[in-house]
Amino acid sequence: MGEAVVEQAVERPAAGAVAPAERTRRDGWILAGLVALAALVYAAFSLLRLRAFRASTYDLVIFDQAVRSYSGLGAPVAMVKGVHNGFGPDFSILGDHFSPLLALLAPLYWIHDGPGTLLVAQAVLFALAIVPVWRFARRRLGRGQAYCAAGAYALSWPVAEALAFDFHEVAFVPLLTALAVERYDAGRRGRAAAAAAVLLLAKEDAGLLLAGLGMVLLTRRGERWIGAGCVAVGVVATWVSSRVLIAVFGGDNAYYWAYGRLGDDMGDAALHVLTHPWAVPAALASPPVKLVTMGLLVLPLLLLPLRSPLALAAVPMLAERMLADEFPNWWEPKYHYNAFLIALLVMAAVDGAHRLRRSWAPAAWLLAAAVGVLPFFAFRGFADPDLYRLDERARAASAAVAVVPDGVLVETVNNLGPALSGRADVLLWDREARRAPWVVADTARRSFPFASLGEQRERVDELIGDGYRQVFARSGYVVLTKD
Repeated sequence: MGEAVVEQAVERPAAGAVAPAERTRRDGWILAGLVALAALVYAAFSLLRLRAFRASTYDLVIFDQAVRSYSGLGAPVAMVKGVHNGFGPDFSILGDHFSPLLALLAPLYWIHDGPGTLLVAQAVLFALAIVPVWRFARRRLGRGQAYCAAGAYALSWPVAEALAFDFHEVAFVPLLTALAVERYDAGRRGRAAAAAAVLLLAKEDAGLLLAGLGMVLLTRRGERWIGAGCVAVGVVATWVSSRVLIAVFGGDNAYYWAYGRLGDDMGDAALHVLTHPWAVPAALASPPVKLVTMGLLVLPLLLLPLRSPLALAAVPMLAERMLADEFPNWWEPKYHYNAFLIALLVMAAVDGAHRLRRSWAPAAWLLAAAVGVLPFFAFRGFADPDLYRLDERARAASAAVAVVPDGVLVETVNNLGPALSGRADVLLWDREARRAPWVVADTARRSFPFASLGEQRERVDELIGDGYRQVFARSGYVVLTKD
């Protein structure tokens, strides 16, 4: 985390210079403007995707149902997750991922009940991480460079990809991680510990981030006991959350075990790694897209994180994903997983640049690199005209969901669930007949979780053969009901 910086004594400003208090107020207003602008852009991107039916039942409706349950002072039940994955309609998402921090969003549903609320909340949370990133960078590179570093985070491709995959628990992680690092760096250890403690409630494996931060402190003389404590707490918290608490809430401890190549469980995997150490680099390179993703995490940051011990903090959580041989979405550049690490890596890049001690405006180059890769990732969607004006398929989707009455149980194709979740009980239309009284299907484009378009058409034929009648058909969307 670098050496804690002690602010220099305030000197009397020279004639015409900006007084420190005035400069602080000015920075505060600029930062507030940057956070507001970023939150507005993020929210607009997410809400436009929602309006254009580019959001998904799996996962946005999962979180929408869970937070709605919290808002009613109940357990975070996500029927769509429980039914689709065979856990039953009363399944609590705490049995899937231990993320009790989501309960903080429940009061927002008293203001507006719907998945758009989650998208706006995520936009604000991602944007707020700009502040600790800026403060950390200011101490190392100065105010102007700090704004560039904050911009590099705000425009980073992992944030863009997370926004393009609806909402997830990662919404809390950049802010809490950046706060923990920045406050510790500023010598405010109590506040850093508070941020780290809250971080443990974001997801069952968030303890790996704390363990990683402990590894950083192990490299610093005089702070190794603190580092050892962070490693121990992080590892224990991860084990308890993933191996005990998830089962307590009705989940399957083995559900996300993705390391069959290394062993059948954690003990087998550890023994295999000890006796076959070459298995680790082999797993990290297979399939090769893992190397691409890891490269993309540091190349736009000009490899600067590799100059900082702070990069060690990303290693445990990155290893968790890259050593896996199942769940390919874990190691892809898309989806939300890389957003867990981006604030940390931007701060490591800042620290790495500071350690080089060269006057080459490194943060400006970080910002330029972030802008340079924008066309290759999710924010390129801003240039798609269909994001702003609904095409025929989107208009047909709107008409299809309008046919479904309020308050009913409906099985829906993946991209239409978010449009119904605020006023109906949504299940994912999948390979198994759920016998819901209403079904919204798609016969024109393949949709998760079907393997082919032909399979979807066969499911529609089966439903009609089972007594469902068609009440709507347009541009491939079909609405069926059974009295």
